[in-house]
Amino acid sequence: MKEKPSLILCASGHIPLGAGETEYENLYSKEIKPLISSLDKFPDINIAFHYSGVLLYWIERRHPEFFMLLGDLLNRKQAELLGGGFYNPMLSIIPSIDKIGQMEMLTTYLRKHFGKRPLGCWLPPMSWEQSLVSSLNACGMNYVFLEEEMFLSAGVKAGEGGFFYPCITEDQGSLIIAFPIARKAGNDLCSNGFENKINKIHENLSKENKTGRNGIALLPITNELYEPNFYDGLFEKLSSMNSEFEFNLPSRIYKNLKDLKKVYFSGRDSDCSNPRHFLANYPEAGGIYAKSVYVHTLIKNRLRGDKARKRIAFEELWKAQDSGLFRIGCPSSSGLFHSSVRKAAYRALLESEKLTREKGKFHPSLSLFDYDLDGEGEYIFQDEKVNCCITTRGASVFELDYLPASWNYLDTMSLNPGTERRNAFNEWLAPENLKSEDINSEGIRGGYFCGNDTYDVLEMDRIRRLVKFRLVPDIGGQWADMEIQKNWQLKKNILTLEYVLRNTGDDSKTFSFCPQMDLSFPGMDDKFIRLFSLREDNGSSVREAVDPGEIDSINEVKILEFQDIVNETIINLESNKAGNCRIFNIFNEEGGYQSTSIIYLFPVSIDSGKTWKLAFSLKMYS
Repeated sequence: MKEKPSLILCASGHIPLGAGETEYENLYSKEIKPLISSLDKFPDINIAFHYSGVLLYWIERRHPEFFMLLGDLLNRKQAELLGGGFYNPMLSIIPSIDKIGQMEMLTTYLRKHFGKRPLGCWLPPMSWEQSLVSSLNACGMNYVFLEEEMFLSAGVKAGEGGFFYPCITEDQGSLIIAFPIARKAGNDLCSNGFENKINKIHENLSKENKTGRNGIALLPITNELYEPNFYDGLFEKLSSMNSEFEFNLPSRIYKNLKDLKKVYFSGRDSDCSNPRHFLANYPEAGGIYAKSVYVHTLIKNRLRGDKARKRIAFEELWKAQDSGLFRIGCPSSSGLFHSSVRKAAYRALLESEKLTREKGKFHPSLSLFDYDLDGEGEYIFQDEKVNCCITTRGASVFELDYLPASWNYLDTMSLNPGTERRNAFNEWLAPENLKSEDINSEGIRGGYFCGNDTYDVLEMDRIRRLVKFRLVPDIGGQWADMEIQKNWQLKKNILTLEYVLRNTGDDSKTFSFCPQMDLSFPGMDDKFIRLFSLREDNGSSVREAVDPGEIDSINEVKILEFQDIVNETIINLESNKAGNCRIFNIFNEEGGYQSTSIIYLFPVSIDSGKTWKLAFSLKMYS
């Protein structure tokens, strides 16, 4: 008797850590729950599930009844659960200990709640590299699901019906079976008019049998438009074709697959997508990745003999390896452009980093090493409560951590993807009679931006925790003779910056000097932040409350006080000279509020051979 072709349905779900409750609830109530409910009505339909640990943990707390429904499907062998990393990480770019740790964490969770160990693995897009085979094998995974484009890129030819057949792949003697995900066929199946699509899939799978082996199609299904009763209709049609298909699960058939072709997969699909390209193109993602590499090193070096703290530190670190950081995101699906997703990653990294510090024995330090993995050394100030990272590019701050709140106040996002990160204390040289309309959140019209220039290092004093930088702009024109020196120091959790501008030319210079800095808060309205200014008015100091959602210009200001309500933190930004400033809140369509940009304006007049000085201090406290 001729065997029927096998149809394997699969469903997956993941929402990045830090996404809002509404996004979780929509996925559960409009996609996951209807799918499970429909399967209960059609016991002849089988399905393989992959839900990330993040999503399952949320469901456990909000909808514990779901675990009973899913458990029933598993007990009657109508469904199977697939493994993977607990936080759905980009496995290809994290250390082996993290790969195995994350996969074991999800496996342990599934065994605890459902009494079953996964035999196969689901990976996020772009996550494959051939070396993963050894890690997957070590975690007890017998098969993995890969996009069918990867089969095509590896030189595998589709069968007569257009479907790829499972292959076997290897790394250092470890073997694993790769099932091809028929993504296009799955999308077609879930589009309108799926009745005709099912017949077409059966026709194409039947052609595969002419090769002498049973046709297999692994179709991902999803109700992306959240149509009511979608799964009831789909499963009713599939059930009516029960005599044409063998509804199967990979756990049932993988041991019986014979004469599999051995293939090595490059990890690239037809679009040559690669997570490392994403890191290079989006420096905000690259910054989180570099921080995770740094924290991983701290855990290994500082917690060698403390297994309990080491385990907790790793589990915090793993939260920052979420694959959601490798997609831009949109209003209905969180990603890198969503501030809350990035902030959840930084919070986890800082919690992990704090665990590597011995209580009562921390010594403030200044060190030089390649913190952001760009081939150049960065200057890292560390105090009991504050971390500050300074790059020679602009001699500016690119990470500013307040450890008691586990918050990076420089988790910013550029409005123009792929451009440089928005740092703190970059400066502009601008014309003397600068108009208000010439200043915006992206900079100053007609001004020269020094933030893209590389400063020379004049001095590094580890004892005093002091670094001095100097820039001689190579630009010609009216600023050709200006020399800028920046002296950074972190002492007793207070970050100070002294500017020394020197006129090396023969003529006096009159212009506007405009330091610019970004700070990133939980939000920018009175639920998240309160803002006060201390300005000078006729020789008297005046403290005024400022509406954080309506800020524009503040004149003769010496102190800006930001009260972060969520983190219960106060940030004082003080200058030794009164100056005008403009403040802009940065938003983008995908992720809402990103940061607050502050641009100061100081009039400067310097005679030949003379200097002009300006000092800032930034203090954070609870």
